[in-house]
Amino acid sequence: MPPQPTPRAGAIAIIGGTGAEGSGLAMRWVAAGHDVIIGSRSAEKAQRRAAELLEALGPRARGRLRGLPNAEAAAAGELVVITVPYGAHRATLEAIREKVQGKVVVDCTVPLRPPEVTRVHVPAGGSAAQEAQALLGPRVRVVAAFQNVAAHKLQALDADVGCDVLVCGDDADAREQVIALAEAAGMRAWHAGPLQNAVVVEGLTSILIGINKRYRAKGAGIRITNVVREE
Repeated sequence: MPPQPTPRAGAIAIIGGTGAEGSGLAMRWVAAGHDVIIGSRSAEKAQRRAAELLEALGPRARGRLRGLPNAEAAAAGELVVITVPYGAHRATLEAIREKVQGKVVVDCTVPLRPPEVTRVHVPAGGSAAQEAQALLGPRVRVVAAFQNVAAHKLQALDADVGCDVLVCGDDADAREQVIALAEAAGMRAWHAGPLQNAVVVEGLTSILIGINKRYRAKGAGIRITNVVREE
């Protein structure tokens, strides 16, 4: 399902947005009518990636996409998305902590431990998302989502991503905001319970990586079946 048009809303800041997943989400949200800010530790890198995505998206993206350093991006975004490797997770969150107070933060991080990325790793804090909540504090509403989506499929705007999105969070309104964003980007999203359930969703990524390797596949994903819900 291609991205669906949505009303223009406040900007989405994607911290680590120069990477494959962040860039793919940025493209889909811009195509769906959202303003997006690409964040990076380097202002030059953020601006360069934003320019590349603008060129790829064409006229529909004009005025909707820009690049800023991470802290500035986090301050400017109405909603903030974290798409950094687990090794950079804590330092990134510490750098933007003061800028995201009172906001929804969507954590896409998976606590992989190279080279054993096909083995599920449960971090000391329970999950990367729970660690983010503990570090950012109670005034930030952390939601876990998008861990199981293949990055290269996100960038194929006219293609079905082929994967549902499981959304975990303790705040119902924040959860619904993220479900709406996933569906604006052309994916089916599901309320998957409180933030503590993120440990399972994050762990599924290692299983999917293993399936990709074992069966020489690209972009194995998950689907929720046998559930009928009102549209």
